[in-house]
Amino acid sequence: MVVVMKNVVAFAQALADETRWRIVQLLRGEALCVCELADILRLPQSTVSSHVQVIRKAGLLESERCEKWIYYRVASSHRGLIQTLAKFFQTSPATDAVLRTDAKHAEKRLAERESECCPRPKTLGGRRHNGISVSTN
Repeated sequence: MVVVMKNVVAFAQALADETRWRIVQLLRGEALCVCELADILRLPQSTVSSHVQVIRKAGLLESERCEKWIYYRVASSHRGLIQTLAKFFQTSPATDAVLRTDAKHAEKRLAERESECCPRPKTLGGRRHNGISVSTN
């Protein structure tokens, strides 16, 4: 089944910001809540939440509510497209370094997940792509 994008402009805007691209790369592999993303990216939760909403409104994310937290992950229907875009566009060495740092922060944060305030998501839970999947191509 082919999924048609509802709004190509919203899709492009969702990916047209470096922070949103970083979020999308993190959410390709693991369902994360906003507080986890904020810790990983070293940004305020309000900033991360605003970026997540732009990505969500573009239709790129699936979500799961677990108690008071909402976990997000790139929708399965869009993972291939996001991976293709990551491979198609070259990134700078600086961007590659940022994405690698994000992946390291994510691995550390996920290792601490059990002792943190956020419960584990049930439906979107479980690692995808052997943990955090961050393409630097």
